[in-house]
Amino acid sequence: MTYKRKKYHVGDTHLKKRWRVRNRKKDLDQIDDDIKEENAEKLLNQDVDLDLPGAAQHYCLHCSRYFIDDKALAEHFKTKVHKRRLKALELQPYTIEDSERAAGHGNFVQPVKRKITSQNQNTDKVDEDGDAVLDDVSPNKKKKVEENAT
Repeated sequence: MTYKRKKYHVGDTHLKKRWRVRNRKKDLDQIDDDIKEENAEKLLNQDVDLDLPGAAQHYCLHCSRYFIDDKALAEHFKTKVHKRRLKALELQPYTIEDSERAAGHGNFVQPVKRKITSQNQNTDKVDEDGDAVLDDVSPNKKKKVEENAT
């Protein structure tokens, strides 16, 4: 005797949207707004928020990501993901004026490439005690003495 196949499992189509949206990052035009001076200062000097990684003190402007400490942020600056994001941000974002030009209302203007550099990182040197080191002179190095030959 043959049995009818039971169709209890509907599939994961209702879950696909949740999977897509959960890892959604900011778009390039939103990041372009964040890179501007007034917004960048606010994002780099945020108040302590314990719900975010690293208490919101270590933030990459270009990737819009939080990191747990300075070491993780410095390692992120060396990754392909960060370098690709910098490359993508070189072109100005697509605007409404560009779409109107594409529709025939104006002349085409080639997008301008910008020079995007990675954000400044505080590279304060610290010794074993946790004190800040002001200069790079080490006690083991011999100092070069200029002698005036008379």
